[in-house]
Amino acid sequence: MYDIARAILAINPSAQVTVVGEDFDKITWLSGTTPISKADIQAKQVELKNAWDAQDYARKRKAEYDKLNQWELWYDDQKNGTKIWQNTINTIKAKYPKP
Repeated sequence: MYDIARAILAINPSAQVTVVGEDFDKITWLSGTTPISKADIQAKQVELKNAWDAQDYARKRKAEYDKLNQWELWYDDQKNGTKIWQNTINTIKAKYPKP
């Protein structure tokens, strides 16, 4: 779950706030920041988590892409007429499809 302060800042990027121990009863609104309801903060936490979860495939793809020497594979494909780079990328995309 996303922390309270991160959810607050996602709702109001200019909010000034302190939160003690991830406790909704220990939020201090600073510098005239308009308080945000607990329900709105919790809804934003869920929204942020869902957005994070929806990008899981992209993080997994990136981890695999980073292991490759893509430039060398691509160059070899161009030079030798192979499709190793393209096939490797397609394999990773198939392994971690977009939702």
